Amino acid sequence: MQGRDVLRRAIVGQWRLAAGGAVLAAGHQTGEVLVPVVIGVVIDEAISTGDADMLLRWIAVLAAVFAGLSYSYRFSFRFAERASERAAHRLRLELTRRTLDPRGGAEAGRLPGELVNVATGDAKRVGAVHVALAGGTAALAGLVAGGVALLVVSVPLGLLVLLGIPPLLGLAHLLGKPLERRSGTEQERAARASGVAADLIAGLRVLKGIGAERAAVDRYRRTSRDSLAATVRAARAQAAHDGGMLMLTGVFIAIIALVGGRLAASGDITIGQLVMAVGLAQFLLTPLSIMAWANREFAQGRASAARVASVLATPYAAAKGDGSPSQPLRGEVRLRDVRYGDALRGLSLVVAPGEMVGVVTTDPAVATSLLRLLGRSADPDSGTVELDGVPLTTLDPAEVRRAVVVAEHDADLFEGTLLENVTAAAAWGKTKPAMAAAAVDEVASNLPHGTATPLTERGRSLSGGQRQRVALARALAVDAPVLVLHDPTTAVDAVTEARIAACVRETRGQRTTIVVATSPALLAMADRVAMVDGGAVVAEGAHADLVHGHSAYRAAVL
Repeated sequence: MQGRDVLRRAIVGQWRLAAGGAVLAAGHQTGEVLVPVVIGVVIDEAISTGDADMLLRWIAVLAAVFAGLSYSYRFSFRFAERASERAAHRLRLELTRRTLDPRGGAEAGRLPGELVNVATGDAKRVGAVHVALAGGTAALAGLVAGGVALLVVSVPLGLLVLLGIPPLLGLAHLLGKPLERRSGTEQERAARASGVAADLIAGLRVLKGIGAERAAVDRYRRTSRDSLAATVRAARAQAAHDGGMLMLTGVFIAIIALVGGRLAASGDITIGQLVMAVGLAQFLLTPLSIMAWANREFAQGRASAARVASVLATPYAAAKGDGSPSQPLRGEVRLRDVRYGDALRGLSLVVAPGEMVGVVTTDPAVATSLLRLLGRSADPDSGTVELDGVPLTTLDPAEVRRAVVVAEHDADLFEGTLLENVTAAAAWGKTKPAMAAAAVDEVASNLPHGTATPLTERGRSLSGGQRQRVALARALAVDAPVLVLHDPTTAVDAVTEARIAACVRETRGQRTTIVVATSPALLAMADRVAMVDGGAVVAEGAHADLVHGHSAYRAAVL
């Protein structure tokens, strides 16, 4: 998919409204052309002859022309604006669907703020092409109608306009090329700055905690300055474009006025025709200005369409798959010689149904990669990840995530009450046991309205430990056949952590649980612990045995 495909779909998808707006806009400009023509006729047919009846008749015609062009203008841009908003909305929905697609991939190499910028600013610019299309059609119709009217008055004047339009349009297109390039860069840098800002705000507490505010500010300052420089370059390109178009149209109108004046001086046209020619020459400034504006909008729309296309065409991180897990689901997880990027290098691991297995690694990339593969946010480069003997690559990612719930370390909470956060996807009758297991009842007791206390965005009104407990309760309440927990208690005190670890084991019962962590309290509750080093399992056994017999394991967890 390329930018032109996005533009074509945006226009074709609203072709009825776009066509209606273009036709009415063309009618408006044609009516504008008729105004100086009718005035010229009034001078020659009524004022010069002193015919009052003819004067009234032509004034009535002029009033009808004004009524028609006024009606056309009002409804043409209503249609165009409606087409613009609908096209932009469709693009936003399409971008949202692609971003939220279970197969993932759209977020690769992009910060969240960048995707938001594409779905808002760029989608709006692409939709605005409909207004530019109506304006450009109107301008072209006005130029052609004005040329034909001048052709009736004088063949040289008419030919001058009609033959001068194609070169003028060609030069306008050339003038828009630099603006198109710089507009795309401007949007890209603005999106990057927006993404960095969102990223820094999300991690503000952590940055303050490690004293990295200055480094974060410097990073944003550099990004912001890059965005500012791109915006200035785009503004200069726009100024050059507008100035160039103004110069071209000014020269064009001056030539028309000069030729018309010489024809009137030589007696080749009448006084009324001279007035008509001058009026038409002045009128032509409007469609030429509209043409310059429409050309600028198209240039920016093409740049934004290319950015939209880059998101929509991003390869999926996971294969489609259309199967469903076997029923009843036992919950056996098996990794066979899995390789993924530089993190996993031949990882093999078997988790039996109902078993609680701990996974310890000193490399955060290994933990992240394992979670991505188990949740089907990505597929392995080689090897297989199986659920009850069925490779995950053959299953629908959405079905996999119903069976295997991956609770990441930095899971976000949402606006709403504490209880609503826990019950977001809770299984019947599992809410209270999950809240007790994660010690959320203690959190609720310290809040002004208990479980009915509203939480702010991402749960920022809670402490780090409180957020972790609510997120853990939400994961436990789902009661998934397979639950994968990643460092769920790093911000919880040791006493509470030990109690939570025991309750998690009890709550999960005969359900399969994988805990990716270095917490001794959690690992002690596991049936078995696997130590991963260098992308592969190097040791397996009970937590107590590994602590005493494996130095690398002991260093990792203690």
